[in-house]
Amino acid sequence: MPVSPLETLLEFFLELHPDDATRAFESLERDEAERLFASLPEEVVVELANRLDAALLVSLLRALPQDRAGVILARMSPRAASTLLMQLEEGRREEILDRLPAEVAAPVRALLGYPEDSAGGMMQPGVAAFPVDLSVQQVIERIRTTPKEVLHYLYVTDRAGKLVGVLSMRDLLLANPKDRIEPFVRRNLLTVPDVMPREEVVNTMREHGFLAVPVVDLEDRLVGVVKQSEALEAGQAEGFEDLQILVGAGADERALSPVSVVVKNRLPWLLVNLGTAFLAAGVVGLFEGLIQKVAALAVLLPVVAGQGGNAGAQSLAVVMRGLALREILPGTRMRVVVKEALGGFANGLLVAVVSAFGVLAWRLLANDSFSQAGGLAVVIVLAMTINMVAATVAGACIPFVLRAFGKDPAQSASIFLTTVTDIVGFASFLGLAAILASVLGVT
Repeated sequence: MPVSPLETLLEFFLELHPDDATRAFESLERDEAERLFASLPEEVVVELANRLDAALLVSLLRALPQDRAGVILARMSPRAASTLLMQLEEGRREEILDRLPAEVAAPVRALLGYPEDSAGGMMQPGVAAFPVDLSVQQVIERIRTTPKEVLHYLYVTDRAGKLVGVLSMRDLLLANPKDRIEPFVRRNLLTVPDVMPREEVVNTMREHGFLAVPVVDLEDRLVGVVKQSEALEAGQAEGFEDLQILVGAGADERALSPVSVVVKNRLPWLLVNLGTAFLAAGVVGLFEGLIQKVAALAVLLPVVAGQGGNAGAQSLAVVMRGLALREILPGTRMRVVVKEALGGFANGLLVAVVSAFGVLAWRLLANDSFSQAGGLAVVIVLAMTINMVAATVAGACIPFVLRAFGKDPAQSASIFLTTVTDIVGFASFLGLAAILASVLGVT
């Protein structure tokens, strides 16, 4: 089959400017990308696969024959291969794994057995480990034949594979070649269990600043290592997932996800949001007669609710960050809530006073009496202060409540927050207006 000019150009471009070539490939129409991906030489395809967007690569692998897909996955790291296979249908995943060499399939299957958001799901199974009963010379000889990509630290295990400690390269080079390495092993070693949640792994590595952290199973056997680059990538993924969850989109949704995934992830929370919107509308409906007599109330309703929403969002963001970075311990939660309430009161009062002057000037220019304009200003001061205090308290408490029920603290928190700020804002503003109806000129 003759090689097209596009294939030749892409091979040449990929060799000289791999990042630019990858971006150019990702800009192709899907049909053209699939055809080109299937026709490129194996070395070029593997180089391209290691750089492509994961969602696009999964789509391209689905269109390839199983043998060809298996060849590509066999040349990738076990963690990258397992991440891609996790997104394929189970039947096709098993068919591809069955065609891989046993030494390639085994570590990939092991990684697939872990949840994606655990230490086991993000680790690299390849790691340099040396039995504790070796001599210095034997270890040095093994280091020379060990692939450099797995030489993060010099881990030491017993013959059963249990992690004993780590070796210093300096100690190793200065020791007598005939000495056993056991006296040089540093046993005070930080490890993470393979079932540890991804968020905790990221926090642990951030706190200690290690280039890599060993991962052990329930029997303390060394099963892999989490590198700093993986932790950074996982931390970014965790942040974006929290952002999506916060607004009711699924954590697993991507920019190129099918429409069915979009509907499945978003529709339930949109319906919940619709229900809460009707609740807020119901509150407004209770005061329909009052609004008809004082039209200015309808104009100012979004101002009160909007300021509460902004204040609540600020509080929610600060608390979410505090939980993610472990700044908020169980014993400090009440302090956080009280601090947010006081901050909400101070900010609410100051913003409300500024709003009151604006309302007063607006209504006086509209030829309202001073008592009517002043009454409306008092109503907005009180309502806005109440709503901003309620919003900041809700923004602080919602993540705590969700966590108490075993849910992600970010799980559609913004939807619940909007419900609180709308209902409290509308109820306080219109309720106070009803109480002061006579001052507003309503008979």
